[in-house]
Amino acid sequence: MITKNLRINMLSKDAYAWYLHFLDALDARDIESYATFLSDDTTAQFDNMAVVIGKDNVVPQLAEAWQRFTGLEHDLLTILGTDHSFGVESRNRYTRLDQKQVYINGAAFYDRNPQGLVSSVRMYTDISPLTGP
Repeated sequence: MITKNLRINMLSKDAYAWYLHFLDALDARDIESYATFLSDDTTAQFDNMAVVIGKDNVVPQLAEAWQRFTGLEHDLLTILGTDHSFGVESRNRYTRLDQKQVYINGAAFYDRNPQGLVSSVRMYTDISPLTGP
């Protein structure tokens, strides 16, 4: 994960530390660790796909999506919002299955419940470079 390009961060020190740990699990593609950040009733929406409801449904879908690439590194640009509801702009480096690296801009929006777990995530990015030439 790259943080040197982060221009704006509106999270508290504690919430920012939490988010960096969350991204560590995501960038490592460690599905078991990632799942510990999700509430049981979490919802997830990826681009224009249908909303997925419940950690038991979100985790397998994400694990399947991670099979489309071999590496991921987030380059954080902007974090706006509060500790419990925030949006993130990032430039992400993916390593494709053919080992070619591509950069993809993305935006994600997170809601956290009172226990600090992700209760909703909405991610928007054009992943076509992962499978294109």
